[in-house]
Amino acid sequence: MTLTAGLDEATTARLRERIAAAVVEAAGTPGDPAADPEGTLRLVDAARVAAEETSRLLRTSIDGARSAGHRWDAVGAVLGVSKQAAQQRFGSPTAKPGQDAGTGEGGRPRRILTPLTAFDEMEVLEREGRRGWHVVDYGTLYHLVEASEHQWEHLRQPWNPAARRRLEEGGWTLVKSMTFPWGYYKRPLDLPAEP
Repeated sequence: MTLTAGLDEATTARLRERIAAAVVEAAGTPGDPAADPEGTLRLVDAARVAAEETSRLLRTSIDGARSAGHRWDAVGAVLGVSKQAAQQRFGSPTAKPGQDAGTGEGGRPRRILTPLTAFDEMEVLEREGRRGWHVVDYGTLYHLVEASEHQWEHLRQPWNPAARRRLEEGGWTLVKSMTFPWGYYKRPLDLPAEP
Protein backbone atom coordinates (compact mmCIF):
# COMPACT_ATOMS: atom_id res chain seq x y z
CA MET A 1 0.00 0.00 0.00
CA THR A 2 1.52 3.31 -1.12
CA LEU A 3 0.87 6.24 1.18
CA THR A 4 0.16 9.73 -0.10
CA ALA A 5 0.16 12.43 2.57
CA GLY A 6 -0.59 9.79 5.21
CA LEU A 7 -3.61 8.42 3.34
CA ASP A 8 -3.79 5.16 1.43
CA GLU A 9 -4.44 5.23 -2.33
CA ALA A 10 -8.13 4.34 -2.06
CA THR A 11 -8.81 7.08 0.50
CA THR A 12 -6.87 9.59 -1.60
CA ALA A 13 -8.90 8.67 -4.70
CA ARG A 14 -12.22 8.98 -2.80
CA LEU A 15 -11.21 12.37 -1.42
CA ARG A 16 -10.27 13.65 -4.89
CA GLU A 17 -13.58 12.37 -6.33
CA ARG A 18 -15.61 14.05 -3.58
CA ILE A 19 -13.85 17.39 -4.07
CA ALA A 20 -14.38 17.22 -7.84
CA ALA A 21 -18.05 16.27 -7.38
CA ALA A 22 -18.60 19.19 -4.97
CA VAL A 23 -17.04 21.63 -7.45
CA VAL A 24 -19.17 20.35 -10.35
CA GLU A 25 -22.31 20.42 -8.18
CA ALA A 26 -21.62 23.98 -7.01
CA ALA A 27 -21.15 25.08 -10.63
CA GLY A 28 -24.53 23.66 -11.59
CA THR A 29 -23.09 20.81 -13.67
CA PRO A 30 -21.96 22.71 -16.75
CA GLY A 31 -22.91 20.97 -19.97
CA ASP A 32 -21.55 21.39 -23.46
CA PRO A 33 -19.16 24.41 -23.42
CA ALA A 34 -20.51 25.55 -26.80
CA ALA A 35 -24.10 25.54 -25.49
CA ASP A 36 -23.32 26.76 -21.95
CA PRO A 37 -20.33 29.13 -21.96
CA GLU A 38 -21.46 30.70 -18.65
CA GLY A 39 -21.38 27.23 -17.09
CA THR A 40 -17.67 26.98 -17.77
CA LEU A 41 -17.12 30.26 -15.90
CA ARG A 42 -19.20 28.98 -12.97
CA LEU A 43 -16.96 25.91 -12.95
CA VAL A 44 -13.87 28.14 -12.83
CA ASP A 45 -15.38 30.10 -9.92
CA ALA A 46 -16.35 26.93 -8.02
CA ALA A 47 -12.84 25.51 -8.53
CA ARG A 48 -11.33 28.79 -7.26
CA VAL A 49 -13.43 28.64 -4.08
CA ALA A 50 -12.45 24.97 -3.56
CA ALA A 51 -8.77 25.81 -4.03
CA GLU A 52 -8.96 28.69 -1.54
CA GLU A 53 -10.75 26.50 1.02
CA THR A 54 -8.37 23.56 0.65
CA SER A 55 -5.43 25.96 0.97
CA ARG A 56 -6.94 27.32 4.20
CA LEU A 57 -7.59 23.78 5.48
CA LEU A 58 -3.99 22.82 4.72
CA ARG A 59 -2.63 25.79 6.65
CA THR A 60 -4.90 25.23 9.67
CA SER A 61 -4.18 21.48 9.61
CA ILE A 62 -0.46 22.25 9.74
CA ASP A 63 -1.07 24.71 12.60
CA GLY A 64 -2.94 21.91 14.40
CA ALA A 65 -0.15 19.41 13.82
CA ARG A 66 2.43 21.90 15.09
CA SER A 67 0.28 22.68 18.15
CA ALA A 68 0.07 18.95 18.81
CA GLY A 69 3.87 18.87 19.01
CA HIS A 70 4.84 17.66 15.51
CA ARG A 71 8.14 19.03 14.24
CA TRP A 72 8.70 20.68 10.86
CA ASP A 73 10.55 17.61 9.55
CA ALA A 74 7.43 15.46 10.12
CA VAL A 75 5.18 18.06 8.45
CA GLY A 76 7.61 18.33 5.53
CA ALA A 77 7.68 14.54 5.13
CA VAL A 78 3.87 14.42 4.85
CA LEU A 79 3.92 17.29 2.33
CA GLY A 80 6.77 15.74 0.35
CA VAL A 81 9.10 18.70 0.90
CA SER A 82 12.06 19.45 3.12
CA LYS A 83 11.72 20.63 6.70
CA GLN A 84 13.04 24.04 5.63
CA ALA A 85 10.58 24.34 2.72
CA ALA A 86 7.63 23.48 4.97
CA GLN A 87 8.73 25.96 7.63
CA GLN A 88 9.35 28.76 5.12
CA ARG A 89 5.96 28.28 3.46
CA PHE A 90 3.77 27.61 6.49
CA GLY A 91 5.69 28.97 9.47
CA SER A 92 4.49 32.06 11.25
CA PRO A 93 6.45 34.74 13.10
CA THR A 94 7.62 33.53 16.48
CA ALA A 95 5.67 35.07 19.33
CA LYS A 96 7.47 35.87 22.57
CA PRO A 97 6.04 34.64 25.90
CA GLY A 98 3.97 37.30 27.67
CA GLN A 99 4.66 39.72 24.83
CA ASP A 100 2.57 42.89 25.02
CA ALA A 101 0.35 42.81 21.95
CA GLY A 102 -1.04 46.32 22.13
CA THR A 103 -4.65 47.04 22.88
CA GLY A 104 -7.99 45.77 21.65
CA GLU A 105 -11.43 47.32 21.48
CA GLY A 106 -11.96 49.89 24.19
CA GLY A 107 -8.22 50.13 24.83
CA ARG A 108 -8.07 46.81 26.72
CA PRO A 109 -4.57 45.34 27.02
CA ARG A 110 -3.65 42.29 24.99
CA ARG A 111 -0.81 39.84 25.38
CA ILE A 112 0.50 36.66 23.79
CA LEU A 113 0.52 33.32 25.61
CA THR A 114 3.24 31.11 24.14
CA PRO A 115 4.57 28.51 23.67
CA LEU A 116 1.34 26.52 23.97
CA THR A 117 0.62 23.08 22.60
CA ALA A 118 -2.52 20.97 22.33
CA PHE A 119 -1.36 19.27 25.54
CA ASP A 120 -1.15 22.31 27.81
CA GLU A 121 -3.13 25.15 26.23
CA MET A 122 -6.48 24.39 27.89
CA GLU A 123 -4.92 24.34 31.35
CA VAL A 124 -3.26 27.71 30.66
CA LEU A 125 -6.48 29.17 29.23
CA GLU A 126 -8.42 28.00 32.30
CA ARG A 127 -5.96 29.75 34.61
CA GLU A 128 -5.83 32.94 32.53
CA GLY A 129 -9.63 32.91 32.10
CA ARG A 130 -10.02 33.08 35.89
CA ARG A 131 -7.76 36.16 35.80
CA GLY A 132 -10.04 37.85 33.25
CA TRP A 133 -8.12 37.11 30.05
CA HIS A 134 -10.02 35.72 27.06
CA VAL A 135 -8.83 34.50 23.64
CA VAL A 136 -9.31 36.85 20.69
CA ASP A 137 -7.01 35.09 18.20
CA TYR A 138 -4.64 32.12 18.01
CA GLY A 139 -2.10 30.43 15.80
CA THR A 140 0.67 27.87 15.91
CA LEU A 141 1.88 27.59 19.51
CA TYR A 142 0.22 30.79 20.76
CA HIS A 143 -3.04 32.43 21.86
CA LEU A 144 -3.66 36.18 21.81
CA VAL A 145 -5.68 37.16 24.89
CA GLU A 146 -7.40 40.36 25.99
CA ALA A 147 -8.09 41.60 29.52
CA SER A 148 -11.56 42.08 31.04
CA GLU A 149 -13.12 42.58 34.47
CA HIS A 150 -14.82 39.17 34.64
CA GLN A 151 -13.76 35.54 34.38
CA TRP A 152 -13.98 33.51 31.17
CA GLU A 153 -14.14 29.85 30.32
CA HIS A 154 -12.61 28.39 27.17
CA LEU A 155 -13.36 25.22 25.22
CA ARG A 156 -11.57 23.42 22.38
CA GLN A 157 -14.01 21.46 20.22
CA PRO A 158 -13.43 19.33 17.10
CA TRP A 159 -14.88 21.07 14.04
CA ASN A 160 -18.55 20.19 13.73
CA PRO A 161 -21.31 22.53 12.51
CA ALA A 162 -23.99 20.86 14.67
CA ALA A 163 -21.85 21.17 17.80
CA ARG A 164 -21.17 24.81 16.93
CA ARG A 165 -24.90 25.58 16.86
CA ARG A 166 -25.43 23.85 20.23
CA LEU A 167 -22.52 25.67 21.82
CA GLU A 168 -23.66 29.06 20.52
CA GLU A 169 -27.13 28.37 21.92
CA GLY A 170 -25.37 27.74 25.26
CA GLY A 171 -23.73 31.17 25.22
CA TRP A 172 -20.37 30.16 23.76
CA THR A 173 -18.71 32.35 21.11
CA LEU A 174 -16.45 30.91 18.42
CA VAL A 175 -13.14 32.78 18.50
CA LYS A 176 -12.54 32.54 14.71
CA SER A 177 -15.31 32.10 12.18
CA MET A 178 -13.50 29.40 10.20
CA THR A 179 -11.75 26.65 12.13
CA PHE A 180 -10.23 23.25 11.39
CA PRO A 181 -9.51 20.67 12.78
CA TRP A 182 -10.93 22.19 15.97
CA GLY A 183 -12.38 25.48 17.09
CA TYR A 184 -11.87 27.48 20.24
CA TYR A 185 -14.89 28.84 22.06
CA LYS A 186 -15.22 31.22 24.98
CA ARG A 187 -17.96 32.56 27.21
CA PRO A 188 -17.96 35.06 30.05
CA LEU A 189 -18.75 34.00 33.59
CA ASP A 190 -20.69 36.10 36.07
CA LEU A 191 -17.68 36.28 38.39
CA PRO A 192 -15.13 39.07 38.85
CA ALA A 193 -11.64 38.38 37.54
CA GLU A 194 -9.17 37.07 40.08
CA PRO A 195 -6.04 39.15 40.73
